[in-house]
Amino acid sequence: MSNPIELEGRSFIPASELDIPEWGCVVGDRNQPTLTLKNDDIFLITDTLGNISGCSRDETIASLGLFCRDTRYLSRLELQIAGRSPILLTCNADKGFALSALCTNPTIANINAETISIQRELVLNGGLFEELTIHNYNTTPVSFELSLSFDADFSDLFEIRGFNRKQQGQILRRVLADRQDLTTPINELTLAYQGLDGAILESHIQFVHRLPDYLKGYTAIWQIELESHASYQIGYRLEMLMNARSVSRVDSPMALFQAKAADTMEEQNWRSQIAQIRTDNPKLNQAIERAEQDIYLLRQTFDLANSTPNNPSAKGTVLSAGVPWFCTLFGRDSIIAASQILILDPTIARETLMVLARYQGKVDDEWREEQPGKILHELRMGEMARCHEIPHTPYYGTVDATPLWLMLYAEYYAWTHDTDTLDRLWENALAAMAWIDRMCAETGYLAYFRTSARGLVNQGWKDSGDCIVDRQGKIATGAITLCEVQAYVYAAKIRMSELARIRQENELATRWQQEAQSLKQRFNHDFWIPDRDFIAMALDGAGKQVDGIGSNPGQCLQQGLLYPEKAKSVAERLRAPDMFNGWGIRTLSSQSPAYNPIGYHTGSVWPHDNSLIAMGLRSVGAVEQALEVAQGILDMTIQQPYHRPPELFCGYERIPGQSPIQYPVACSPQAWATGTVFQLLQMMVNLVPDAPSNYLRILDPALPPNIHQLSFKNLRVGATTLDLEFNQRDAEGEGLRATTSCRVLKKRGNLRVTIEA
Repeated sequence: MSNPIELEGRSFIPASELDIPEWGCVVGDRNQPTLTLKNDDIFLITDTLGNISGCSRDETIASLGLFCRDTRYLSRLELQIAGRSPILLTCNADKGFALSALCTNPTIANINAETISIQRELVLNGGLFEELTIHNYNTTPVSFELSLSFDADFSDLFEIRGFNRKQQGQILRRVLADRQDLTTPINELTLAYQGLDGAILESHIQFVHRLPDYLKGYTAIWQIELESHASYQIGYRLEMLMNARSVSRVDSPMALFQAKAADTMEEQNWRSQIAQIRTDNPKLNQAIERAEQDIYLLRQTFDLANSTPNNPSAKGTVLSAGVPWFCTLFGRDSIIAASQILILDPTIARETLMVLARYQGKVDDEWREEQPGKILHELRMGEMARCHEIPHTPYYGTVDATPLWLMLYAEYYAWTHDTDTLDRLWENALAAMAWIDRMCAETGYLAYFRTSARGLVNQGWKDSGDCIVDRQGKIATGAITLCEVQAYVYAAKIRMSELARIRQENELATRWQQEAQSLKQRFNHDFWIPDRDFIAMALDGAGKQVDGIGSNPGQCLQQGLLYPEKAKSVAERLRAPDMFNGWGIRTLSSQSPAYNPIGYHTGSVWPHDNSLIAMGLRSVGAVEQALEVAQGILDMTIQQPYHRPPELFCGYERIPGQSPIQYPVACSPQAWATGTVFQLLQMMVNLVPDAPSNYLRILDPALPPNIHQLSFKNLRVGATTLDLEFNQRDAEGEGLRATTSCRVLKKRGNLRVTIEA
């Protein structure tokens, strides 16, 4: 036997050197729905019984598990009664951090079916907690065996997504000096792994209430004897460790009831501070309530920009991009989602700015595509990142996160008048603008070109390899200059110019304003496709227009980069049936040779893309069209499981009576899809905050046909909170639009509010 691996008085040996017995498992059903729990940096995906099947290679089932920091700490969790799967009666995971499942027994030896109930409860809070209450509804005593099977493969999330690795670390087994016999009853079980970087990862399970009668491999077994109508309780607490330290940023309590109480209290505190938005449409209210819940769940803790050696624990709460594949800090996704929910909770925007500033690029590094002043794309903490098999430590391969950061910086200030954050991050803003200027020096435009062998080929929001295509469907090559990215740069220059004037840095303000106007003039010439009356989605490496018809130009509308007549033409083109499928605007025209309604970015519909386009349509006066897009996306959302908008859905035409076609592996919940709900509601009422001037303008509010009343309570603009109510009245004449009125119901502060038709 190998020499034990020692870690702080704990000993481990390779599991391959032990004969660990297996315990039968039930193969999962790929068609069965899944349940998702999340708490800060931990998430759990199970079947509706609360199980994680360890007996299938199916892609859908293989994504189940307990995850933290891009590592799967539990790849099997199976409850069995007498060696068989229980029968599910009902389940609920509405709280997001807790799962409750009620099940019963199949027919087993000497016990009739459906006479034993098993109430299962799982909770996340810095770890995983589970308790089971077993009740005997027979008129006679019963005796049976109950088991919980565990396993952990400690796979990196990128492995599960399909990235091949040349080698992996080794599964370990903890050696307990006084418990060498694997069948001896003990109060704990440890699953362990040593990574290629030498780190030892553990899933440490402590049993509570009644201990297992014995362990068989990684299966805990209880011999249950119950009198008629008697109950029995078992449970455990699972802690995830790296080198004997908890991997979660959340301090884990000791018991399930404490974990649940802490989760509930934290959520209640958050809900008491955010805006409450409701309508007279019950189904839409369910979608809003689900979106609030998902925003809460997607919150995740990261180190803040002002962390110092003396204060290393300073933390900020940012929205992770989505479960399961993107449950981490992103640049583009986290920024856009924070912008979408400024109306709900502006503190998330502030902390997003701060956290991303902490990781702002400082050196030139081709492997990670880092450059001074650049905002990151994605941060990963799993074994593959730690071993530099992927460049995500963090990875900076994004062209748009930096101008988007500047846009959020200015937008946050407009909502809050937070001069402390404005001043604290001013040097970061200057560094971000300097990066943009360096990258634009050669051509006048902000472009991207991959330098990392493991980086992304396409580095805009459409980042799949086949999505930037011309009218023949040919994929663009070379350095790519996306149209919407130039709109972000334009908006960043305009808004930073305004902030510079507030700071009395007039020379900077004038220069940025002039650069923005120069960009506008060049863009409208270089990107305009005369024979299509549309904007090219990009320029390729030779400066040639990539003239496929896609949704990209729609994101240019809100930023003011297009001349009015060109903006009107783009808006009209997006309305055509090859682009608008009734639910939303497709990523690529159905007339394109590259069109695929199931393609990730080549014909699918993305809710966040549509919400940004709807904001743009509204800003150029296409109010009815903006409401039509909003109506389609909200109708789609109401028809989704749990009333939750997915990351994307298929681009098939809307057919009366038929639900939207789901994309097979869309993330759900997903931050900027969830944020769409709030952004579309803001678009309808058209709030324009100017907190530095203590002013809120409400410009021509308009509600779609299925909403007659919309209210905002506890809305924050600067130092003022206010309650608003919007009511729609039917049009007074044929061909006229219904009118929407606004009342200020309550105001706590001296904000000036004007309502303009």
